[in-house]
Amino acid sequence: MTRFAQVRLKKNRRLQRKRRHFRVRKKIWGTEERPRLVVFRSLKHLEGQIVDDDLGQTLLGLSTRNPDLDGFEPESDNRKVELAHAAGKRLAERAKKEGIEAVVFDRGGYKYHGRVKAFAEGAREGGLKL
Repeated sequence: MTRFAQVRLKKNRRLQRKRRHFRVRKKIWGTEERPRLVVFRSLKHLEGQIVDDDLGQTLLGLSTRNPDLDGFEPESDNRKVELAHAAGKRLAERAKKEGIEAVVFDRGGYKYHGRVKAFAEGAREGGLKL
């Protein structure tokens, strides 16, 4: 990335996150044996995808908007964090059915905190090795 592109990316939070994600993606690479688990966080929802970067394909994906999670009832007031945890657990169960045991976690330029952390912990509880 050129210096000019870096200066342009400093303009707002969305572009700053993109810049952090580029920096992380230089080091993280998903393979067939250990694909990459990518997280995208919006204001209301969270999405996770398992990607094989060698093939350039998304193997699995799950969102908090998934019909499997429609009947989810939170135990506390922090609904979004609990929903992210449940989504991570559900994605891990699907991955186990597909034969995926271990993944590389890509936090997508977000802090490992809150919903992103809950998603990762849910995936661990579901049986994935991060």
